[in-house]
Order: sequence, then structure tokens, then C-alpha cells
Amino acid sequence: MADAKIEKLQSAVATLDQISQNEKSGFINLVSRYLSGDADQIEWSKIQTPTDEVVVPYDSLAPPPEDMEATRKLLDKLAVLKLNGGLGTTMGCTGPKSVIEVRNGFTFLDLIVIQIESLNKKYGCNVPLLLMNSFNTHDDTLKIVEKYANSNIEIHTFNQSQYPRIVVEDFLPLPSKGQTRKDGWYPPGHGDVFPSLKNSGRLDALLSQGKEYVFVANSDNLGAVVDIKILNHLINNQNEYCMEVTPKTLADVKGGTLISYEGRVQLLEIAQVPDAHVNEFKSIEKFKIFNTNNLWVNLKAIKRLVEADALKMEIIPNPKEVDGVKVLQLETAAGAAIRFFDNAIGINVPRSRFLPVKATSDLLLVQSDLYTLVDGFVVRNEARKNPANPTIELGPEFKKVSNFLARFKSIPSIVDLDSLKVSGDVWFGAGVVLKGNVTITAKPGVKLEIPDGALLENKRRILFPLSGNQWP
Repeated sequence: MADAKIEKLQSAVATLDQISQNEKSGFINLVSRYLSGDADQIEWSKIQTPTDEVVVPYDSLAPPPEDMEATRKLLDKLAVLKLNGGLGTTMGCTGPKSVIEVRNGFTFLDLIVIQIESLNKKYGCNVPLLLMNSFNTHDDTLKIVEKYANSNIEIHTFNQSQYPRIVVEDFLPLPSKGQTRKDGWYPPGHGDVFPSLKNSGRLDALLSQGKEYVFVANSDNLGAVVDIKILNHLINNQNEYCMEVTPKTLADVKGGTLISYEGRVQLLEIAQVPDAHVNEFKSIEKFKIFNTNNLWVNLKAIKRLVEADALKMEIIPNPKEVDGVKVLQLETAAGAAIRFFDNAIGINVPRSRFLPVKATSDLLLVQSDLYTLVDGFVVRNEARKNPANPTIELGPEFKKVSNFLARFKSIPSIVDLDSLKVSGDVWFGAGVVLKGNVTITAKPGVKLEIPDGALLENKRRILFPLSGNQWP
């Protein structure tokens, strides 16, 4: 049955002229693995907590060389790759997410470029920047990177694979049924970074330049900056792969974690956990760390494994609906590749290296006085005594970036804030200060304006204007 499905699918895919031969064979390979039930079941009793040799504490790493020349030689072995395939649709934006303004008028991409520029300038090195786009972000990104033409940094873009969505009913590709728009296709997750790096020619180009490692990170993680200490450790210990992990908080209980399994380090995702053990997986006591998706990978090892077709990462089925038609897209994650590399490790890094902006509540954090901007680096305010960031929940009125920005005359001071929950039609004046635990709820149909300079400390009640917009 599976063979018949594959044959039919293969014939249909052969007629799709929008994608390359590499993409066609990669897609068929992925679907074949999916249909054959190619999934290694995790035996719960075999899971072991990794030792400090496998997940190395960041504080135990040797300091990087003090000599500028030695540091330059280290950095000249590095390339930085940002995963730039995502759109800003969650936050109501069109185009690549990396061009959302984060702080002081700078976008994610601006900050990434400034960081690498200052590194290249300081050490006289040549760290190139690669952007892996999807077909959704490619055209816009090409236009955007033109503005960096005069910078001291090589910027290369390449596309990850474009795969056809599969119609669930008859297991045929959606584009072969006349769905020629973008909706017929999907980018198959960031696990595709390894074959796409090879297929684009970028991998061989980096190796010919003497590059040895690539630092891969999400473009929306403001904490994912080049760390010379980590690079130095990997080169000295010949680790082919390193995943940065950081301690879990209650907000991260679903994040993938590293385990030791049958003698190798492996990523364990919640989808692989048997139902009876899900609560155990989510507990912060047993599984104390989670994957930040900051990855350091040896380029020669990528070439070896891709050419041997050895990177058979766990497949993530992602059901969708397009114009009422149920479709399936199969994806893989780059973190799952850890078990195929030799001498792979995790490094347990400070939380400051994980600062993703997934929603406007995250934008509020990074635009506030909790952080400052130094040479493109987002640096935490030392006046904040609590090591954890405040938890922030904003209602749907704040979901889109444009609405979020309109509702704040200026971003409130939150250095002493523990939690904020806002719901209803709430508008913030300039110079507002929030402290402790604050809940602001405007009653339905009521516009609530918080006046300029208001101090809200440990407010835990429904707030509404007494008369007009007067503050209670």
C-alpha cells in the first residue's frame, strides 16, 4: 500500500517544474520514511540524565585566548547562519519577521549585522553572515540586504527546500491539482538547513574559505550572539555538534531537552514522550534544561553526513487546511540531528543567550528599560535584581505590532515588575511605571487610558475610569 502511494506521488512530483531535482528527491525520501513508520520509539526506562561531560556547564569552559591574534584565528574559522524563513504573521506583519523593528529603530537583521560588523572590526577577522530564507521570505530579504552593501561583512542568502503539501484524501501533491499559489507549498522545517547548505553550494564555499564551524540560530533570538568561549571549547575538544541549552522555567516546560540514550546524546521532544510520562517530562525537577536552538556545527561533519544521507531526523507531521482541503506537511528540526554527529555535546548557557521575540509581549520586554543596546547587543539592565524576566500577558488588542505600538505613548518602566496582565481596551500614557504584580482589566465597551507618569504597584483588580478617563 505504502509503495503504491509513493509511486503515485513520485509520478505526480516529477511533473512539478517549480522545484529542483534535489528538492524532489529530498521530498520523496522524507515521505517514504514517514510511510514506512521510520520512527525510533524511545524506551522510557533507558533514558538517562546527561552528565556534565555531555551537557557542559558554561561556567566550566576555559576562558578564550587573551591574545587578539589568537582570537582572530579562532573567529576566522566561523560562519554565522540565521534561520530567516519565518514571516511576521503572528504579530500582524507581512514579509520576513527579521525586519520587524525591535529597538531604537533597528530591526532583528540590523542588530545581527551590527554585531558581526563590530566583531570583524575589533578582531580584524572575516565572519560571514548567511541567511537561510524560505520561498516566503527570499525576495523581500534580497531587497533588504542591499542596504548593507557597504558593510565590512560578507552576506550570503540561500533558500531552504520548497516541498509540495500533500492532500490527505488521495496522497497527491496539492500543486499538481491546480493549486499553483504559495499555499500549495511549504518549507520543511529548520532540519532542512543541512541539505540546503550543501545543495546551495554554500557549504563547499565555506569549506574552501577555511571555515570549520557554523553557528546556527533563529533570527528572532536576540540573545544568540557569537560566543568566543564556546567556539574555543569546540575547536579544542573537536566536538562536531553543540546545542546550547538553558535552565527551564515554567514557561518552557514543553521545550525539547537533552538526554543520554544508549550511549549517545539525543534531543527528546514532547511529541516523542509516551502519554503516561508527559507530566514527568514537563517537570522542572527531572528535565531541568531545554533546547534554545542555538547550534554550533562542524562543517566537514555536515558534508560527510549529508553526502551519506545519514541525517534521518525524527519527522514532525503538521496537518493543515488550505481552502477547505485537508493537507499534510512533513517537517524536521535541526536540533534532532545531534545524535548523528560524533562527540556531540550540550552547553548549559546563561538565560541571557535565549531572548526570543515570538509575540508583542516579548517586544515589550526588549523595548523597555529592562534592556539597553550596546554595539547591536541587547544587554540586560543591572538594576534588575530578579534573575527571571517579568511574565507578561497582553490581550488580543495588543497582538499586532501596529496596535501594540499605538497603545503605548512610551514603553513603561518594568525593571521592578514581576508580572503584568492586560485585557480590554487599555491605552498607556508616557512615563508609566509598573512594579510587582499588576493586572489591568478594562470593562467591556470601556476605553481605559492610564495617565502619563502613573505608578502602578501590585494592582490586582479590575480598573476602570471613575468619570471620563479619570484614574481610580
